[in-house]
Amino acid sequence: MYAMTTTESVDYRARLAQSLPVVQARIAAAAEAAGRGPAEVRLVAVSKAHPVSALEAALEVGLRDLGENRVEELERKIGVLGREAATWHMIGHVQGRKAATAAALADVVHSVDSFRLAERLSRAVPEGQGALRVLAQVNASGEGQKGGFAMDTAVDEIHRLSELRGLRVDGLMTMAPFVDDEVVLGRVFQRLRETLEKLGAVTDEVGTELSMGMTNDLDIAIREGSTMVRIGTALFGERIR
Repeated sequence: MYAMTTTESVDYRARLAQSLPVVQARIAAAAEAAGRGPAEVRLVAVSKAHPVSALEAALEVGLRDLGENRVEELERKIGVLGREAATWHMIGHVQGRKAATAAALADVVHSVDSFRLAERLSRAVPEGQGALRVLAQVNASGEGQKGGFAMDTAVDEIHRLSELRGLRVDGLMTMAPFVDDEVVLGRVFQRLRETLEKLGAVTDEVGTELSMGMTNDLDIAIREGSTMVRIGTALFGERIR
């Protein structure tokens, strides 16, 4: 459930009027420093635990890529705003029993962290319907508490995943460690990029998207080739429950 009494009092229009230009400037500066154009990096606005009014404000300022961490929250917000209001990104872990709902609602599922989940999503896509866009999650940090394909088997497993009916693997995603060490963060993002390059050498069924980088590390992620940054706190403020 949402903490409506606390978050609904937030003026998200005023907040985004201040925060969005700052985030866009960070993306532009990081892209230009890496010799890339700002348009090469897509901003996915993540409204986890914020109310529908946060997304209404986001749509008003032109944000069209909206992300959620939980299937239930995605379902509730789409129920209010409509399936066609935005490009909906499911970026959090998807439980197997909720795969069908995620497949029906999300335009892009960033968090395909196992072949078993990929199979469930594949079975949920009706025959004759367009392919569901997914990103394979790789545990590029090697942390035990993080999900995703292991680095030593990722290329083979994702190659196999890309052959499943009903799915289109647009690229890869990773979650970086919650540290301030730029060297550590850079290595994690570099590993994901290198994994994508290895996949490109063995199959043309995997796209070139790299979903990596959040509020604290987007600059480093863009330097290492990110094409999608998932930003919540820097746009909407701290989550309140």
